[in-house]
This record gives sequence, structure tokens and C-alpha cells, in this order.
Amino acid sequence: MNANTERNIALQAELCFLLNLLVAPGLAFIVLLLIARRHWHSDNELTRCHLRQAINGSIWSGVLLAMVSVLILAMGGLHSIYTWMILILYFICCHSVLILLGVWGVSQAATGKLYVYPLIGSKQW
Repeated sequence: MNANTERNIALQAELCFLLNLLVAPGLAFIVLLLIARRHWHSDNELTRCHLRQAINGSIWSGVLLAMVSVLILAMGGLHSIYTWMILILYFICCHSVLILLGVWGVSQAATGKLYVYPLIGSKQW
């Protein structure tokens, strides 16, 4: 495959990460897994890097947003206003950071550069 095709695959992976956060959670992750299944053993370092970053980022996003939210609710109780205040603040801040990281990943994939998500990314691809 040529470099433009490989860059487009990397871009698709990063866009699926963003779609998973913003528009179609779950569905975009399934599409991302299908793309990854097809190109997982690509010879191109850019494709492998962005596919693995997008998958790791999506898994960590699910854990950070869903599991931690459930933990906050379990610890604080459903009927406490403070629990809901902490939950909403946590969700908005965490979700915003993940979106910014995703936009950064899209810009790096569009320019053909390797990208590792800070803290949640895997340096091995």
C-alpha cells in the first residue's frame, strides 16, 4: 500500500476513537475493531501505531468514563446532591480531556506523524 492509503487508515482509526466518544459509543468501537482486524499486521509503522493507540484509548476511555462514574455513584449514593456534583464535574473534565487527546491524534494522523496518547497510550506497536 502507498503512504497515502496508510495515512488514511491511521486517520480512520483516530476518527473512530473520536466518534466513540462523541456520536456513537460502542458502534464506533466495533468499526474500529474491524479496521484493526483488517490492518493489525500492517508493515507500516504509522498504521500500527494509530490503530493500537485508538484501541487502547477507547478501552481506557470506557474504563475512565463508565467504571469510575459507577464507582462514584456507589460510594456517594444516588440521593446525595454532592455525589451528582462530583460525578458531573468528573465526567465533563475527563470527557473533555479525552476529546482533546483524540483531536490531537487526528491531527497527527492527518499529517502522517506517529502519536502516543499521554498516560493511557502504549509505546509499543
